[in-house]
Amino acid sequence: MKTYLLVWFSSEGARPSEVNQRLMSLGFEPMKGSYDFVYNWNSNVNVETILEFGDKVYLSLQGTGVMFKLETL
Repeated sequence: MKTYLLVWFSSEGARPSEVNQRLMSLGFEPMKGSYDFVYNWNSNVNVETILEFGDKVYLSLQGTGVMFKLETL
C-alpha cells in the first residue's frame, strides 16, 4: 500500500524546503505528478494505522500554514 500526499502552501507559512524536510523525516519521498509525496508501507495496513499516521503528518505540519490531503491505495 502507498499513501499519497498533496500539499498546498501559504505565502504566510513555512518555506517549501522546510516542509519537505519535515515530511521526509516521516518517511515520505518527494515525487512528480499528481501528488507531491508518497509513503510506501511495504505491506497492507488497516484504517486505524493510516489514521495514526495522518495524525503524525498533522502534528509535523502544524504551525506551517500548509494544508494537505492524504490518499492511501
